[in-house]
Amino acid sequence: MNTEQFYKRGYNILEEVFSLQEVDSLTQLIGHAGSSRPTFRKTDDLFAIRQFLKEVPQIQAAVFNTNLRTLIRDHFGADYFVVKSIYFDKPETSNWFVAWHQDLTISVDKKLDCPGFSNWTTKHDQFAVQPPLPLLEKMLTIRIHLDDTDEHNGALRVIPGSHQKGIYRHTPGDAETTCRVRKGGVMLMRPLLQHASNRTTNASRRRVIHIEFSNMSLPAGLEWAEKMGK
Repeated sequence: MNTEQFYKRGYNILEEVFSLQEVDSLTQLIGHAGSSRPTFRKTDDLFAIRQFLKEVPQIQAAVFNTNLRTLIRDHFGADYFVVKSIYFDKPETSNWFVAWHQDLTISVDKKLDCPGFSNWTTKHDQFAVQPPLPLLEKMLTIRIHLDDTDEHNGALRVIPGSHQKGIYRHTPGDAETTCRVRKGGVMLMRPLLQHASNRTTNASRRRVIHIEFSNMSLPAGLEWAEKMGK
């Protein structure tokens, strides 16, 4: 799929961006990270690491292999940089699901009174806020799959083209598709794309590295909390 098609429907799937050996290296590095810090969340249904690339810095070189750096340059452009990263591990017996939504918040370093920035929240000294729509429209996401993922273990369901509608609430009846991704593949998506995921029904694990990118500066005095790169 070319870049024009990606921007039109809001997502793309590319297989074999990481070799099986590279995936094994990633999972080993994650396994050595521990789970006791405030940014780590562990329940029976989910293990997650917020600020992932900062909390596990030794994994950065393995994540940004030659294939991924080429993909970012070709699909996003040279001016995009990392602004957020999360690791998700949905265990084999997980009953966890995510309802239809858009990713509407960004992580910033502090709370400021900025025009157009609303719905502020704070958790573990991390500030999140909904920015103006033009900023959200420019953001891009990469999801690196460390396991085969399909409709039976929580693959994302999306509404193609929904990112072009601005901010809106999903309504039943919209045509949806399931984004199946094999181990080592990646999914590119626009955060405004309506997406959801179901519970696991086949006792198969689903591990994903989720990284968000932007090429925009924030208002004076405010900075991206997890900015890496330019």
